[in-house]
This record gives sequence, C-alpha cells and structure tokens, in this order.
Amino acid sequence: MNQSENAVHTEAVGKIIAVSDLNVTVLSTGESVKNREILCADLNGTQQLFEVSDVNAKLVSCIPLNSVVGLKKGLDVYKYSDSLDISYNENILGRVFSSYGEPIDNLPPVEGEKRSVYARNLSMSEIDISGEPLWTGIKVLDFFAPMQKGYKMGLLGGAGVGKTVLIKELIHNVYTSASSNSVFVGVGERSREGKELYDEMLEADLLGKMGIVFGQMGENSVARNKAAFSGLTLAEYLRDEKKQDVLLFIDNIYRYVQATSEINAELNRMPIENGYPATIETDVSAVEERINSTQDGSITSFQAIYIPADDITDEAVQVIQGHLDGQIVLDRKVAEKGIYPAINVFQTTSGMIDVEKIGEKHYYLVNEVIRYMSRYEELEEIIAVLGIEELSQQDAEIFYRSRKLRNYFTQPMFVAENFTGIPGEFVRIEDVLIDVENILSGVYDDVDETAFSFIGSYHNRKA
Repeated sequence: MNQSENAVHTEAVGKIIAVSDLNVTVLSTGESVKNREILCADLNGTQQLFEVSDVNAKLVSCIPLNSVVGLKKGLDVYKYSDSLDISYNENILGRVFSSYGEPIDNLPPVEGEKRSVYARNLSMSEIDISGEPLWTGIKVLDFFAPMQKGYKMGLLGGAGVGKTVLIKELIHNVYTSASSNSVFVGVGERSREGKELYDEMLEADLLGKMGIVFGQMGENSVARNKAAFSGLTLAEYLRDEKKQDVLLFIDNIYRYVQATSEINAELNRMPIENGYPATIETDVSAVEERINSTQDGSITSFQAIYIPADDITDEAVQVIQGHLDGQIVLDRKVAEKGIYPAINVFQTTSGMIDVEKIGEKHYYLVNEVIRYMSRYEELEEIIAVLGIEELSQQDAEIFYRSRKLRNYFTQPMFVAENFTGIPGEFVRIEDVLIDVENILSGVYDDVDETAFSFIGSYHNRKA
C-alpha cells in the first residue's frame, strides 16, 4: 500500500483515546466511519495506518497495520482510503511484496491499477465447477491425488521432507505445460526461510514465473493476517485479467487462523474452544471461498497446514479441512527410505478419486495399488520374523510387485537436476496407468526392482 499515492482528508474524523499493540481506539467526531476503512495519524511526519474493525456509536476500534510505538492519546485521526488496497500490473511476477503490497526486494514499487484486498467473492453464476483436470506430470500426485482446476489441496509435511522441491517442481511443470504462473504467500514465515525460497527460485530460473507475498513471523498479527488477502488479490489478477490458471501456495494457512485469533483477543471478542474466535468459520471462508475457477481461468491452491500438538481434531484444522478437496502428505519415514517425492500414499487423498471423474481404469488401479501396498507392509513384518521363504506364491508376488511400485513412484525432478545429475521428466497420466497395470499384472516380474527407481515412464523407456 503506497502511502504517497493516497490523498488524506483534511478534516479529522476523530482523536485517539487509547492505544495497545493490536488496538487503537478512536473517538469519532461524528463523521461516518465504516468497517475496513483505513484511517491514519500523522506522527513526526510519517503516516501511521490502521484499519477500522468495529464501530460502536462514536467509539471506533481499529487494528494498526504496523507498530504503534509513538502513538498517543489526543492525536488527530484522518480518513486515508476506503479499504486496504495494493497496486498491481503484469510486473508482479518475479517480485517480493510485504503483506500490504509494498516491495521488500529492494526494487522500485509496482505502478498500476489498485485493487482492494477484499475484492468481491465470485457469484454462483461465475464459478465453474466442471474445470479440466490439472495434470502436474508428477506420477505419484497424478495417480493418487489427481487435481481439477480450482481445487484446494492441503500440503502436510515438516522440514526436510522435500516440500520446497515439490513446490518448485509443481511451479515448473504447470508453467511448462500450461504457461501459467504462481503466487506464493508466506503467512508467518521465518525471514530466513523466505530468503532461502527466493534464492532457490532464482537459481532454478523460476522466480520470473511467480509473485511472492510475505507476512513475516516477526511482524504483528495484522501483517500475518493480511498477507493471505494480498496474495489472493495478486492471484485473482492473474486469473481474471490475464486469464490464466494460477497455482497459489499458502504456507501456512494455520498461522492465518492464529493471527486472526490474536487480533480478536485484543479486541476483547469472546473466544470459543482453544482460544479461536467464534467467527472462525467465517474467517477461514473469507480466504477459501475466493479460491475458485471461472470460464476464463482458475486458482488451484496448495495450503501447508500446521497440526497443533499433532491433534488432527483441532477446531481450526477441522474448519480448514472442511474446505479442502484433498491432501498431500509428505512423510519423513518415506524420505528416510530414499523415496522422493516422499509422499505417504495411504494418507494422500483427492476428491477426484471417483470412477465418474477419472474413469474405471484409473479408479481400479488406485484401489489395487493401495491394496498391494497395504499387504506389503504386513508382509514386511512377517518376513522380519520368519523370512521371505515362508511366503506363499501369491504373497511373494505382491511383495516383489509392491517394491517395484514403490520405486516406480519416485521421479527425477527438473528442479533437482543440478544435484542428482538425472534429467527431470514430465510423465503423462496415460503412461503412468500403462506402467502400473503392467507391474500389477506381472508383465515386469522378471525386471529387477532397481530398474524402476527415479525414471519417467518405464514402457516408453524400454522402447
């Protein structure tokens, strides 16, 4: 939000009568003040901004966009703008912005049109729920968790399991196959992690294909809360005006809920269980309901979710998951076996796994692979005690074929080629289905399992 471009009304709309870290109380002079308007106070020649959150007669509660240090009772308050807005144009790609749309990459501001970060939700008639499948070229995702344009996918995984590599590969592949761009939103991100992401994207030549918004961990709750809205606004610009299919990454959506809870607590609003605000459903919907497809473009989102105290039944986690169309789970135990992407296929799900959406063949193969892999885990325990010689012929076939399937769902990544020395590959879903069917039916029983590790399509490779 470029302060120099906004004209401030000459007449004061009120005076500050109380100040706390996340609440500035203003006594209105009688001029109409509305929710979400931006007010300001002049402090030693600089404008301190705050957003109206509640109007009760002449008492106006505002949340400060930045530090309140220096603010004091008696300061005049002026109207600054009708809403928090950011400037945008086609040059948002390759740039890094603060929660309020201000560049933090030491490059000039983005000049262009302005758009409120609370842009209207799409009407029912504008939403397209019959979007095309979004194939990523990543075998394990397209097979176990196929996506449709406009889907919202949870991305669960801790540090060191390959989340950043997976995100970079998704950006690379979707841009390559559909010439579409991405927006990355860091909600409560560590500044060090933000710099690492920036450097890695620059090194992988992907920075110019994405816009980045950071609400850093060291900033106040308001900045962490507004980062999600600013990132959505950039994604909507690419969808609505550039007519693109956009990938939106939010890391971490739980921290958005956390920041909202902190703001509500400061405003003395009654919380529910675990300190979450009573409006938690509405607060999450304010973000999730803006992620949709239209006839012109789509926003497909991947949202990292922190699970507090590993409690999947946590109220905030349940509310977030209620909006998702599936989840991708990266598992450290899978990574420890050298399987990358380190995806736990048992916990990875998608609303596209439906016979009417992906067809009978794909649906059958997914269920059959899950059956094989489940039995494989049981057989591993039996072998550890009795030895592989004690297996029946049927179990032995399941055991060896499952190991080939496990290796097959590894994949060389384009963005990791400099480290692995293996050229990346984009694999069509049709080739994946052929290979999986051949493994399950025994066509490749005589092929060593190592031949399936970190390859693209096996039947094409043979040919």
